[in-house]
Amino acid sequence: MRTIRTWHFQALLSSVFTIGAFDRANPEDEIKNAELGLVWVEGVPADFIRGDIASIAKANNVAPARIHGYWYGKRDAAGNPGQRASPAEKVLYYFHGGGYVMCSGSPNGLMGPIVKGILEHSIDVFERAFSLDYRLTSAAPFEAANAFPAQLLDALSGYYYLTQTLGFAPENIIIAGDSAGGHLVITLARYLVRESFLTLRVPRGIILLAPSCDWACTHDASHTASIKTNAAADYCGIFFTSGYTATALRGTFPEDEVSSNAWYSPASLKINTQGLFSNFPPTCVIAGGTDQTIDGMRTFRDRLLVDNEASRVLYSEYPDAFHDFIVATFHEPERTQALEEIAGWVKQLF
Repeated sequence: MRTIRTWHFQALLSSVFTIGAFDRANPEDEIKNAELGLVWVEGVPADFIRGDIASIAKANNVAPARIHGYWYGKRDAAGNPGQRASPAEKVLYYFHGGGYVMCSGSPNGLMGPIVKGILEHSIDVFERAFSLDYRLTSAAPFEAANAFPAQLLDALSGYYYLTQTLGFAPENIIIAGDSAGGHLVITLARYLVRESFLTLRVPRGIILLAPSCDWACTHDASHTASIKTNAAADYCGIFFTSGYTATALRGTFPEDEVSSNAWYSPASLKINTQGLFSNFPPTCVIAGGTDQTIDGMRTFRDRLLVDNEASRVLYSEYPDAFHDFIVATFHEPERTQALEEIAGWVKQLF
């Protein structure tokens, strides 16, 4: 049954990329349904955009913008989402996957089961979660839009909203994401560590579910590369082999930028990243052994271990699991095992 489901995913994604039918939620439609917990978030103040990120943003003509997200879990007495944090309240801050070109954080979306699963298994820690709908990117033959770092600016806006508007202490926030969302968690964590903001301190920890660590595909030349050896057992390869996401993210920059810049590809084999991931918050990485992009995840794990104490990094690889398996409610027993492992890791952080 799992094999048949994998073939279905392969066929579906092949069709999506062939005709460009990317799934994009319309917040104007969803805001009519109060049960979805949609809220609007204002763009982070411009003075939080610094260094090379400010330079890349200027070159790609992106700036902080009003975005939206979805609250899961507890509501206020009137049933409204997004109430201020209660004293010492912990929260899960989530970024959905979808190759930066599709999907949503909506409870009705494809990634909804991941957020719900983490909350269900970590109910003694989190009463609610906030899932951000960052700007999706696009490139030819569509109109080019939202190149990097638009997504990082949105992630920063969401973090500002949680800490400054709602009053969550950074040490009570766990940031998590799957696939492209995992890559976004890495970029946000690195930016927060590097800039050392007084008001936007690093979170208590981060969770990376099948993070996309090598958009430049620098691991793929070898005949033993996972993109090839796992091709029959997985479905995510087209996001990388098509080159579409990489092209859309780099915007005005040349093609080799994706392989030479760690913001795009933190696991690129063409970069010496030693020291770039120092002082990272405690990190939990959940991976599947039959994932086509597992090579990049293993390289990123090794780079984290070079820059941080081993006790701060949990890397757990499920041998027979495909890419982003936690989203697939049928992928048992691995899905439940991973959610229980995440819950145990989160609990020991607090």
